[in-house]
Amino acid sequence: MHHTRLGAAWRACVLGLSLCLPLGAHAATFAKGADVSWVDQEESAGYKFYNSSGVATDPFVLLKNIGVNAIRLRVWVNPSSGWNNGADVLYKAKRAVAQGQSIMIDFHYSDSWADPSQQTKPSDWSGHTYAQLKTDVYNHTYNTLNYLKSNGVTVQWVQVGNEINSGMLWPEGSTSNFSQLAGLINSGYSATKAVFPSASVILHLANGYNNTVFRWFFDGVKNAGASWDVIGMSHYPAASSWSTTNAQLATNMSDMVSRYGKSVMICEIGMDWTQAATAKSMIADTMTKVQALGSKGLGVFYWEPEAYPGWQNYTMGALNGNGQFTSAMDPF
Repeated sequence: MHHTRLGAAWRACVLGLSLCLPLGAHAATFAKGADVSWVDQEESAGYKFYNSSGVATDPFVLLKNIGVNAIRLRVWVNPSSGWNNGADVLYKAKRAVAQGQSIMIDFHYSDSWADPSQQTKPSDWSGHTYAQLKTDVYNHTYNTLNYLKSNGVTVQWVQVGNEINSGMLWPEGSTSNFSQLAGLINSGYSATKAVFPSASVILHLANGYNNTVFRWFFDGVKNAGASWDVIGMSHYPAASSWSTTNAQLATNMSDMVSRYGKSVMICEIGMDWTQAATAKSMIADTMTKVQALGSKGLGVFYWEPEAYPGWQNYTMGALNGNGQFTSAMDPF
């Protein structure tokens, strides 16, 4: 049946009757995603994941069955533990691809966590000049993506930096010098397009509700000549005030689309696992607001829904103590 449908679609395409998309393309699919970068580290520690009947099941299968059609994976340059290095990312990416899930790669350009409070250069790059750092970013981005590609993984979205409100690769790439930050961004952008010409490059900031910060940052990198395709946001509203924060998020998303002509993606979303019912309402509302942007609203990714309560001191997964997904994942 699939072959028949594809054959008919291909004939229509050849005859000029419809838009031709390569097989496996997800061009118009709204991304209902999850960042599961911790998943194999949890598995190696002995954790298992269970369906609603209590049967241990591959977590990528569980997520697919919930409706998750995209997976986000972070990359660290030379992590001391090995987790989130190239080989580890490939292992998880292949498991996602086996379930038909699209892939987002999130480059931290660090050996560990990068976010607004820390953007530490990889130890191997620590003494490098700004010119060398641009080459480092290009080579690391290119080599990682090419490694995935050569192993059968197609990447649809690439984050050049993670929550770069204050820049990246401090001090050279901090927002105190938008010109240098734009140069580093463009190295990542060029490397991405060299491997995956149709992949979308995302610039990702925390606090998606904060229009003032987003305008300041994107005006800065735009005026400095940075290239990007998608504006990415993190969104972790408080359970008590999420509807207000969601309204601010919607205002900011609409402004980003009109001000820069770019698409928008919620790259991270979450809420404490004990607030599952509230999280369900918040996420459903967020999805509605992103989808209201039409083709400019690309998707929503839950951050580490498979984190057991308290794993790595994190409590904002979407798993209960029995290793089953909570109702927070219902909107997917």
